[in-house]
Amino acid sequence: MRIEERDVPHAPLIAIIDDDESLRLAASSLLRSMGYVTEFFASAEEFLGSGALSRFACIVADIQMPGMSGIELTHKLIADNGAAKVVLMTARTETDIHNRARASGAVCLLQKPFAAESLLKCVDKALVSDRQD
Repeated sequence: MRIEERDVPHAPLIAIIDDDESLRLAASSLLRSMGYVTEFFASAEEFLGSGALSRFACIVADIQMPGMSGIELTHKLIADNGAAKVVLMTARTETDIHNRARASGAVCLLQKPFAAESLLKCVDKALVSDRQD
């Protein structure tokens, strides 16, 4: 199910965290075209330092970044606020990384490169589970 703009009382704010600027811009552009509002960050630390983290309806984060990984960020966000909705993405193919990502509490795991529809489905899944909590 795709959440259409008319189904949402206000446009959800989505954080995109990735050290790859081109991915941040592409993901932001896609999500904005679907009616979401986005902010993007080059690292988990930059995101955490931005303040008011609870204003984000969903966080889309790369697993492998300099400094704190997306998996570590997910653990921190869930420990600090059990309602955090995180979508993780990675270009890595190792089974151990995928298993740790799935066990982290993330709503979804995307394998890079991914189709636009896959990102939209994961964000929709996070937002639907947020409304049902």
